Amino acid sequence: MQRRAKYLVVIDSAGEMVARMFDAQRRLIVDFDASSSEVAVMTQGLAPARGAAGAAWHDALQGHSQREREQAEVYTLDV
Repeated sequence: MQRRAKYLVVIDSAGEMVARMFDAQRRLIVDFDASSSEVAVMTQGLAPARGAAGAAWHDALQGHSQREREQAEVYTLDV
């Protein structure tokens, strides 16, 4: 059974913007180029929360700097 995406995080990764999709438990499902048209479609009408620096995102965004996490845009997807 395929996991459903709950969060879309748009985050800088060494100078390139990536989109990372996570399930409700913040387990990575897929990541892809944030400039793709899919990001625009998925986020249409949604307002992002700014920052993913909290403890809830610690494991999910391991490898990203504190600054990258603070500047991330977190979208909660309609599922």
